[in-house]
Amino acid sequence: MSEITYPTTDRIDVAEEHFGETVVDTYRWLENDAPNDHAVTAWIKAQNQVTRGHLDTLAGRDIFEGRMKALFEYERFTVPRKRGDRYFLTLHKGIENQPSLYVRHGAFGEARVLIDPNAWSDDNADAIGEWSVSDDGRYVAFSVQKGGTDWRTIRVLDIESGREFEDFVEWARFTRITWAPDGAGFFYSRMPAPIRGNTAGAAIADHAVYFHRIGTRQAEDRLIYATPDRPGLLHVADRAEYGYYLAISSTPGTNENALTVVDLASRDWTPRTVVPDMKAEWSVIGHDGSKLILVTTDGAERRRVVSLDLAEPDPRPKEIVAEDAGNAVLNDAALLGDKLLIGYLVDAKTEIRRFNVSGAPDGAVALPGIGTAGGFQGHPGDSEAFFGFTGFDAPMAIYRYDTASNAVTPWAEPKAPIDPDGLAVEQRFYRSKDGTEVPLFLIRRKDVTRAAPTLLYGYGGFGIPQVPYYNPIQLAWVEQGGVLAIANIRGGGEYGRAWHRAGQLEEKQNTFDDFIAAGEFLKRTGITSQKGLAIQGESNGGLLVAAVTNQRPDLFDVALPGVGVLDMLRYEKFTAGAFWASEFGSPSEDRHFRNLMTYSPYHTVRDGDDYPAILATTSDADDRVVPAHTFKYVAALQAADLGSKPRLVRIETRAGHGAGMPLDKMIAQHADMWAFAAHWTGLSIAPAK
Repeated sequence: MSEITYPTTDRIDVAEEHFGETVVDTYRWLENDAPNDHAVTAWIKAQNQVTRGHLDTLAGRDIFEGRMKALFEYERFTVPRKRGDRYFLTLHKGIENQPSLYVRHGAFGEARVLIDPNAWSDDNADAIGEWSVSDDGRYVAFSVQKGGTDWRTIRVLDIESGREFEDFVEWARFTRITWAPDGAGFFYSRMPAPIRGNTAGAAIADHAVYFHRIGTRQAEDRLIYATPDRPGLLHVADRAEYGYYLAISSTPGTNENALTVVDLASRDWTPRTVVPDMKAEWSVIGHDGSKLILVTTDGAERRRVVSLDLAEPDPRPKEIVAEDAGNAVLNDAALLGDKLLIGYLVDAKTEIRRFNVSGAPDGAVALPGIGTAGGFQGHPGDSEAFFGFTGFDAPMAIYRYDTASNAVTPWAEPKAPIDPDGLAVEQRFYRSKDGTEVPLFLIRRKDVTRAAPTLLYGYGGFGIPQVPYYNPIQLAWVEQGGVLAIANIRGGGEYGRAWHRAGQLEEKQNTFDDFIAAGEFLKRTGITSQKGLAIQGESNGGLLVAAVTNQRPDLFDVALPGVGVLDMLRYEKFTAGAFWASEFGSPSEDRHFRNLMTYSPYHTVRDGDDYPAILATTSDADDRVVPAHTFKYVAALQAADLGSKPRLVRIETRAGHGAGMPLDKMIAQHADMWAFAAHWTGLSIAPAK
């Protein structure tokens, strides 16, 4: 393979003092907005041309793409939401680019399309975002996501006639859509309109909750809740099924939140803050009269269920279900029928336990296998409920649940085009640098019994657990004889708040150590071939992959950092970045600056080391982790002496941080990534038999 000639990237040094240290930012000009900066636009075009030239020389790319398309040829349902005798759900059929919204008349009636976003744009890059059906089942409010952006426009549809209203609500972002009990309108969260229409670079500030009344102009929308004295807070409103309290969660970007309640049965809708501080998570799952039922981390590292009585002048939590005495983490809960259903994570796998509303244990719900269950949908007082179940070898199936009899019956069981009996799924545990035991999932063909090229995936941040789920993209790698490994590293939520905090702020190095230890374990135990370890992660996982590549370039053979947070000194300055300070620490503080500089991928490229092959990916419309992170990081890689393996970037157009990306673009991107990884790890690729 011929040596790659990278595009020329201008070096324009910007020197700044940080707490007595001079830091030079050579590629800051790549932060400029590409559509309005011809130099950045030209750089993107040149990089894509070089990357495409390399990827087109690799064998197997078309095989991966073809198999991914074939593996997606099944129906993918979401858990239905019931209104009267109507059941609403999204359904993604085969290789359609976007899922559509459907309604079923009767639990097993024929499904009818309500909204099909595949006709919204020529490239199918526009998608349905959030959606909500009024209590009476007459209307559905839905958001439109254009080209992958986090911004949303909300529209309203009359379900019976299929007529779309003239209502047009703009600038919604980080929002839910929640109907008022009488169906007169809905609550949503929005930002002020961006200055001069600069949606890509607009700061996230002055988030507020509004009420939109059907048939009126947005200018008439009623402000429900805002904190002008604290413009950096996010406010998200929700309402439990058929409840009459609006619960507003306020947070500076942490998992912990303040809680404000609006009694929708009152005339004035006066907000009442019942939890003013942000020291714990508070999530309302229902109410019993004036008593709110909540899931919280208050006094419980792995969450518990409590009540708050709004009839009291100063409500205090009263325990209903205590924190699990072992290591199980409360991950999902709902009031269904006259039961309380709780999904627990036990070593990252789901158990569903039943309780009476008083909190007394009442058995368990039988699951079809080892995997992930949740997404409970149902109404208090109604014995019919639904939940979803998936696993590494089991596509998402929807189950109907009878809360009275505890019976579980299939409601939608897709037949995926792969034989699950041919797959081996197991969980191993390994020790990290400091001796901490970390879980690791392994997925491979049963006939793969020797060391094989391995794709190691990780995230490790924001308290988000990595749980079993069915992914045709990853199975295309496994199908070719590769191993898929998923590490449940610290920084995630697999074992509750303590597991998260152990990979947060100054403890972030534990996340990297855990991932490095996973790679060492895979090679030491003969699961992975000695030159066959590829690593992948996206967003915070992109930071993970890039950081450990700099720290241990000798261990990894391929690195695939996607939409990563890579410049840790300037992440706060772009769009939603300020909300991540609680996770990473603010570079404006001395102690955090010094910690961030130990691992910031853009600043810690190790010139002179022999690096793995690197293919970074990003999207031009990503307004959450802006693509400049990846641009600057790749420019630094290409300018350094890192050996002969390629350091490339693939930049997608009309796509954002991931949500809403059309399936054809997702498949094309991952076919490139897997072909790149296969080439540089030695994975043999063969057409399916």
